[in-house]
Amino acid sequence: MKIGSLVSLFALSSLASAIPTSLESRALPLVQSNLLRRVLLRSNLLAKSRVLEGFAYATPERNRVFGGPGHNTTVNYLYDQIAALGDYYDVKFQPFIELYTAGNASLKVAGVDQRAGLFTYSPSGRFTQPLVLVANFGCVAADYPATLTGNIALISRGTCEFGLKSALAGAAGAVAAVIYDNIDEPSLAGTLGAAFRPEGPLIPTAGITLANGTALKNQLIGGATLTADINVISIRENRTTYNVIAQTKGGDPNNVLVLTAHTDSVDAGPGINDNGSGSIGILEVAIQLAKYSVNNAIRFVWVSAEEFGLLGSEFYVASLSDAEKAKIRLNLNFDMIASPNYKYGIYDGSGDAFGVSGAPGSAEAEKLFQDYFTNDAGLKWVPEEFDGRSDYAPFADAGIPAGGLFTGAEGIKTAEEQALFGGKAGVAYDVNYHRAGDNVKNLNMDAFVQNDKAIAHAVATYGRSFDSLPPRTPTKMVKRELGGKTRNGRFDRFFLGE
Repeated sequence: MKIGSLVSLFALSSLASAIPTSLESRALPLVQSNLLRRVLLRSNLLAKSRVLEGFAYATPERNRVFGGPGHNTTVNYLYDQIAALGDYYDVKFQPFIELYTAGNASLKVAGVDQRAGLFTYSPSGRFTQPLVLVANFGCVAADYPATLTGNIALISRGTCEFGLKSALAGAAGAVAAVIYDNIDEPSLAGTLGAAFRPEGPLIPTAGITLANGTALKNQLIGGATLTADINVISIRENRTTYNVIAQTKGGDPNNVLVLTAHTDSVDAGPGINDNGSGSIGILEVAIQLAKYSVNNAIRFVWVSAEEFGLLGSEFYVASLSDAEKAKIRLNLNFDMIASPNYKYGIYDGSGDAFGVSGAPGSAEAEKLFQDYFTNDAGLKWVPEEFDGRSDYAPFADAGIPAGGLFTGAEGIKTAEEQALFGGKAGVAYDVNYHRAGDNVKNLNMDAFVQNDKAIAHAVATYGRSFDSLPPRTPTKMVKRELGGKTRNGRFDRFFLGE
């Protein structure tokens, strides 16, 4: 089965040739953690990462954004790699349609370029009008002055989503909106979250840095009149895209471990750490697992369109009946597991560190990884906030236990983390996060290998037995107060702008 008319991708490699193409009548040995980990090779992870990079660089866009040629080829590749293993897995595509949006934004104020970033789902438009300051964070209608009608709103990031700010500005009569950052980073871009909002019409919206926004705000407070020239060019189109789902034919189908990783990149580049690393990491485990039998079914789900708001995982979970959801004992998600300035982050399913806990079983999954890194790998680790930022969130929201690993994105490594993991304090975990430089050279292969071995350990452990997990009791993600820190909501500031 192929997507569209894409040609055959590669001679399906020697990596698959060592795997039995049929289960025949002989029994495979039961999976063991140490044996499965032993056959995970750095060279295979690197080679497959180069394949994904090649898919991106073979296109004019040089990316693997969902529904584009680089991503379609990625999806075919994953399918073919699993299909080449013979009858060990049932593998299928799961098609769905989502709105794709891309483009660019520019902003000049008094003739000075403000280095604007685009918010996806923003409509197009060009206006040259006075800039009007919005009070507070622009999260309620009362923050928007009457003088905004026909003008361009200047709004601070914070407290509520970007999309709400754009909609409220539109409802107040603004023709466009400029959102300035509330943290010091090189640029501000994100998503409005959807093409429509009930609070008001979305309007052309661009983002600028904290420094630029603060300077403009101070001038407006001082009584200056500033004319802004904003130009947003946005493409919005429905695209068909695909999840890839592969489940072992062996093992109890009523007790399933589901592993997820997203397959798409952002528009800016090939996305080899984000999230080629997770995609290839679970692929390599899936290939090597085919040498062994399992007591419990293992399902690998490569999901699309994560970068547009977890769309593939949302679609996948929504497609499951309650009975099918109840068969999933645990979801483990792997998104960015080879960051160059890495940490070994384990999702805080217990809620002990960050105050957000998952369904029963999430804490036990966290402990499995903690014990593995401490006792088997001899490595340090840190808890990672269970904040719904990646594809485990739809599972957790459906009451399915969840966990996973993460090596960091645009967050800044602390001095304490430098002492634990090396690297550079005061520098982002991945300086190429959502940038053109997220290519093979961006990968930390040591972190990649160690995390993939941790994945294999989890697969082997749960492939043998779920005895370490409590019985399934569907419970949604729970927010708890913990030292004044609370969960701000899915995607936090990284996607929607909170």
